[in-house]
Amino acid sequence: MTFAVIGSGSWATALAKILTDNKAAINWWVRSAEIADHILARHHNPRYLSTAYFDTSLLKIHTDLAEAVKSSDAIIIAMPSAYIAESFAALGPDAFKGKQIISAVKGILPAHHLLLNDYLKKEYDFDLNDYYTIMGPCHAEEVAAEKLSYLTFSGLDEEKADNIAMAFDSYYLKTIVNHDVYGVQYAAILKNIYALGAGIAHGLEYGDNFQSVLIANCADEMAGFLRKVGISNIDVGIHGTDNPLSKRKSANYAASVYLGDLLVTCYSLYSRNRSFGNMIGKGYSVRTAQLEMNMVAEGYNASRSIFEINKEIRADMPIAETIYQILWEKLPPAKGFKSIEETLI
Repeated sequence: MTFAVIGSGSWATALAKILTDNKAAINWWVRSAEIADHILARHHNPRYLSTAYFDTSLLKIHTDLAEAVKSSDAIIIAMPSAYIAESFAALGPDAFKGKQIISAVKGILPAHHLLLNDYLKKEYDFDLNDYYTIMGPCHAEEVAAEKLSYLTFSGLDEEKADNIAMAFDSYYLKTIVNHDVYGVQYAAILKNIYALGAGIAHGLEYGDNFQSVLIANCADEMAGFLRKVGISNIDVGIHGTDNPLSKRKSANYAASVYLGDLLVTCYSLYSRNRSFGNMIGKGYSVRTAQLEMNMVAEGYNASRSIFEINKEIRADMPIAETIYQILWEKLPPAKGFKSIEETLI
């Protein structure tokens, strides 16, 4: 199986490192010829995870997205969700025919309020049976440092998902497989929104005691949304039959891809969503925070998309709705969190 990695940010770079460390040759699409030339000449990405070095004999760098897709069997999409529609606009309607798509996108397409698989179905008639996800608590910086991390690979066909996962398994990366394609994506989107909230609380100088209560309530709110959209494996302490492939317990809401990813994104100093929220809490405007970070915080656009989606779902989401109001309707953060205080249990 030949992989393409679509994107040149920190997470795309980390995934490229994992695959090439495992001696897999990849087609890597990057936006600019300058970045491509630097990677080939200096063996590292000049802008992201610059301490991660590559065996360039395993890399074929592309600046033409269509060529990277055409040359590969499995397409790993690892770019901010806001850029996907624009980047894919030049691809023909049959570009993904016969391909497997592996989403490493922890966001929702903001102009469409759609998960990536639903967007691909709408625009390319792409079959969900050929769609897989890579999710879980796995900061790119720790992958670059080869600190032990866990990733969950989801697909409707768990055996095929396991075959994909095997290409990533290493001494510093453990892989888990499940079939919850929708649940893991919604969890990844929601945890970014809640991490923004945790950052806002930190910027407002709330302490650890409050943060623990806030994040516990975020976990409960997230579980309520997942239940409303039909996700069934969200009971803590209850497991179904053991996974026949891994022999592990079946996943539930306490698993790494759900609760684990929420926790690390809310607490970690590597979390760009937490950092973005921290600036908002300290009084930065959204635009100033965006310029200061020079990186995409997926939770910003996601907060609006989930707000719109929830008009139909009607889950009880006072925390997520307040974060949306702070970011999009100019609700003062201190006032918003005063209202959140009254909802926490």
